[in-house]
Amino acid sequence: MPAKPARQTGKKTAGKNIAGGIVHKAPADLRAAIVPDRAALKAWNDISPIARNEWICWIESAKKPETRSRRIERTRSQLIGGDRRPCCWPGCPHR
Repeated sequence: MPAKPARQTGKKTAGKNIAGGIVHKAPADLRAAIVPDRAALKAWNDISPIARNEWICWIESAKKPETRSRRIERTRSQLIGGDRRPCCWPGCPHR
């Protein structure tokens, strides 16, 4: 029986892999923002699965679509700026 792939291997988007977190998978809208941006993708792949999980959970905890969109853009720009986790957020309660 073939082994199950690890959760953090992510899905393919436009021929590129994007890793998920330890609990959360990277949503399509986040992948669409990160994959085309080489600097953001490199930074995303450089952080740990736990850190990716924090970003994903922070994005998914937004209640309004406009808040979610702002968080996705902020994630992209902060990753490029060297931030490894979302600031001023208590963390993912799902792990």
